[in-house]
Amino acid sequence: MIDTEMMWAIFFVIIASVFVLDVGVLNRGAKHISVKRALALTAMWVSLALLFGVLIFLEKGAGSATEYVTTYVIEEMLSVDNLFVFIVIFGYFCVPSEYQHKALFYGILGAFAFRALFIFAGVELLGRFEWMMYIFGAILIYAAIKTVTQKETCGPEGKLAVKLGKRFKVLPTFDGDKLFSVKDGVRMMTPLLLCVIVIELSDIMFAFDSIPAALAITTDPLIVYTSNIFAVVGLRSLFFVIKGTMEQMEYLKYGLGVILAFVGIKMLLSEYYHMDVAVSLVLILTILAITVMASLYVRRRKKKAKSSTG
Repeated sequence: MIDTEMMWAIFFVIIASVFVLDVGVLNRGAKHISVKRALALTAMWVSLALLFGVLIFLEKGAGSATEYVTTYVIEEMLSVDNLFVFIVIFGYFCVPSEYQHKALFYGILGAFAFRALFIFAGVELLGRFEWMMYIFGAILIYAAIKTVTQKETCGPEGKLAVKLGKRFKVLPTFDGDKLFSVKDGVRMMTPLLLCVIVIELSDIMFAFDSIPAALAITTDPLIVYTSNIFAVVGLRSLFFVIKGTMEQMEYLKYGLGVILAFVGIKMLLSEYYHMDVAVSLVLILTILAITVMASLYVRRRKKKAKSSTG
């Protein structure tokens, strides 16, 4: 029997080891990540996440394992929505594709600390003040409306980038994949570092959506944090998959909006009705499948109509 402290240790050893392998061997240096390579890396991270889920099943039981898988799926799906914003940010800063992998790497490192802060603070708040569940539920419903109605623009991230550029000494051009560079004897930020900062601040805003959604499933810090981080660390490879196929997923944001609304309503009604976690997982996966199939179907119809008229 493995105690909770040992499971925490196993988790951090896995994350640290794979990160060293990823950065030091698989993706060493600045390089373009193809969709095929990104799919392989994504499969690796998903497999590791599921293997840790098996460990949770063996040590904590089926209920905890189901909670883990559910929170992982929710975070992974919300991460897909976030990646569209990252694509916009990279476009705003004109970051070459071979540098984007490193920018995402630093952004994810920062997410480790900020996600831990949000998760443990959220667990503490829910433990002390049960009415906070209604606050989190309202946040998710607002996020659902925002997800469905917002336009694909740079939005506040663009304004933030302009403000940061005015306040700090920033090199006008990239210097390879460096975050800092020296020009005329002055140490300056590069546009890549500025991009990393905006990505990090954007991820903090994203956490206000995903963390309440995870806490709606369970308040076990081990399950929430490990599932959340396993989803987040796979963001870099998933980013290049989404970037290569994003045109085919035009209805994705509607599915994400429905899921956020569903989880938010579940939190608001938690005092009166308890839905089994397995049922929630099935509903979430069903919504995802419908969204993906509808997007691919409409995409195929448009392509066929275009070819017939051409």
